[in-house]
Amino acid sequence: MNNPKNNNQNIKDLFFSDALGDRYLSYAMSTIVSRSLPDVRDGLKPVHRRLLFAMRELKMSPQSGFKKCARVVGDVIGKFHPHGDQAVYDAMVRLAQEFSVRYPLVDGQGNFGSIDGDRAAAMRYTEARLTEIAELLLKDIDKNTVDFTSTYDGEYDEPIVLPSLFPNLLANGASGIAVGMATNIPSHNIIELLLAIRHLIKRPNASISSIVKYIKGPDFSTGGTIIDDEVTIKKAYETGRGSFRLRANWVIEKKTHGQYVIVINEIPWSVTKARIIEKIEEIISSKRIQMLADIIDESSEDIRILIIPKNRDVNPNLLMSRLFKMSDLEIKINMNMNVIDANKSPRVMNIKEALLSFINHRQEVVIRYSKNRLKIASDRKEVLEGYLIVYANLDEIITIIRDDENPKETIMNKWKLTDMQTESILNLRLRFLRRLEEEMIISEKNNLETEIKELTDLIKSTDKQFLKIDGETKEVLEYFKKNKSISDRRTIINPLLEEEYDDIEDIIEEEPYIFVLSKNNWVQFIKGHENFKSIKYKEGDEKKFILLVKNTDKLLLASNSGRVYTLSLSNMIINKGFGSPLRLFIDLPSEDTIQGINIFKKKQKILLASSGYKGFIIPDMEDLLAYTKLGKNVFSVSDNENLLVFKVVNSEDDSIAVIGENHKLLIFKLSEIPLQSKGKGVILQKAKQGNLTDATTFIFSEGITCIRDNSKKIFKDLELWLGKRAQSGRLAPRGFPRSNRFS
Repeated sequence: MNNPKNNNQNIKDLFFSDALGDRYLSYAMSTIVSRSLPDVRDGLKPVHRRLLFAMRELKMSPQSGFKKCARVVGDVIGKFHPHGDQAVYDAMVRLAQEFSVRYPLVDGQGNFGSIDGDRAAAMRYTEARLTEIAELLLKDIDKNTVDFTSTYDGEYDEPIVLPSLFPNLLANGASGIAVGMATNIPSHNIIELLLAIRHLIKRPNASISSIVKYIKGPDFSTGGTIIDDEVTIKKAYETGRGSFRLRANWVIEKKTHGQYVIVINEIPWSVTKARIIEKIEEIISSKRIQMLADIIDESSEDIRILIIPKNRDVNPNLLMSRLFKMSDLEIKINMNMNVIDANKSPRVMNIKEALLSFINHRQEVVIRYSKNRLKIASDRKEVLEGYLIVYANLDEIITIIRDDENPKETIMNKWKLTDMQTESILNLRLRFLRRLEEEMIISEKNNLETEIKELTDLIKSTDKQFLKIDGETKEVLEYFKKNKSISDRRTIINPLLEEEYDDIEDIIEEEPYIFVLSKNNWVQFIKGHENFKSIKYKEGDEKKFILLVKNTDKLLLASNSGRVYTLSLSNMIINKGFGSPLRLFIDLPSEDTIQGINIFKKKQKILLASSGYKGFIIPDMEDLLAYTKLGKNVFSVSDNENLLVFKVVNSEDDSIAVIGENHKLLIFKLSEIPLQSKGKGVILQKAKQGNLTDATTFIFSEGITCIRDNSKKIFKDLELWLGKRAQSGRLAPRGFPRSNRFS
């Protein structure tokens, strides 16, 4: 074995965790920057940028003929992108799919897949070229407008970013999963984006409120309807994170004798038509919606799905309301505007930051283009000035060229010319030496002097740069306005003023079930109120909540953080065996736990109390209903506190009992607790040490029921513990449960 000391090696002793951490960080950053997240300036990932650049190098412009996709993929992986050919081809296919990309950058010829979920044909069969929209991203790339870098093997150069005449990031959107982070940006309407950019150019300090007057919301290639209100959309744009509820569009087609069918003509983006039909067929076969008779797919190039009601008396709004809840006719589109900024750092931007980043990029492109053009114009002017000297001294210069041994040096010294001027004179053709040409040179020189002055002023003036960007944006805006089939908004923004409620009993056949939630947050939903033997728990898991319910019920689940989630049992599809994780149905943070569950009933009051002895009463369960997996923030708990009590208040209850870890019990009138839909609550009991352990409402004359040693015990003589809210209370009666919990 060679002695390491004799080799020119630098060997270091490192902890394995440190070495692994450094290498993993390098891998993570490489994945984030070089693969998964788009650049905020051109909205492209490296693979898409390389595809477009390779197609430009192959002269696949919209005016040229189509070329085989295999030719493009071969160039991309051979010159720029050392990854699998199928991954590159898949990326190319997506750029050509009108149902995937709002503004396609590749014009495909052949089978490029379908909205049914069919895959594209192999790359040897399909052909493609760039679209006119893609050319807007590539315009002036050869005018030194962007930086280039060496490819992976150092043989070629590739652009770091494209010049981009329009904000492709927001126009076409992006999605990707990196290491430890992800991005998901929906597409938007290009006209609205360009108007917002012109607004920001004129008013850089404009608020997001003014921006959303132009950008109404996402605009998807497959249309649909966004049912979120302006407040929800604005909040998402302010933070760069949020979600949008997107529904299919539908119309009623009337038939004879009062019959009708529902026609779905647009489906949500990213959902395949086959998946929707399969799901609705499953609903029909399981008879989960009694008023639904059949579904028929009559789609050709356009979407046309027929929903057949059971009879003409079925309410179409009611039927569609249930289908939206039980199928992918309504989906939630998440937005996480995580991008690579100009400094190559990943971060989440709001809508204004993303637009300003694009404007700043365009400013840099304009400056670089102007400097490049200024150099070309200055060099040309210098050459023309040399030509004018030729015309002024034509005979003498011809004599020098004919007789002098070193004409270049002689001409340079005699007329103080530069090397470039002299070379141009020596390379001048004789046919160029006409009087007419001299006049053209003088005219061209004067025009160049004017252009040089304008370019110099533009490079020095920020105002003129923004004026130039505004003019370019206006030109792009006019281009898209002329192409209405491309630029007209497809997704309707139609906020629901009120959530559509339906009478579930009219739709689903009511059946008894057992609802089980384990300590490890696994849900079981077992048919029949007697089938307790069917309840199973994983090893190390155990019972936490068991409720006898109906499949038509809604459950309200309260977490320790003060959020309340709505679980509609009619939508529950639970795996057999140990069930399914609760987090499939609600977005419960990993650090949160469920503290209480109640069956939803209208006009039912609920008592909420925290471990910090604060509480209030919700006057109506309807105030707790949440329509997304995120739930609703109801109780604002302080630091080091948790929501502890989530109990039904019966209409006859007149008193409340509160007890804490100090074993002190306080009873006071229920009327002393405020009714409110959310908040921090009021102090229920004062305690110098320990937290609240339980609170309950009851009828004072009937006493408090407690569980002790698996049996119920009622405490009636309670006058001694009767007081006012916020008092400290007294030690609980003898025999009171040591757990300090009520039944």
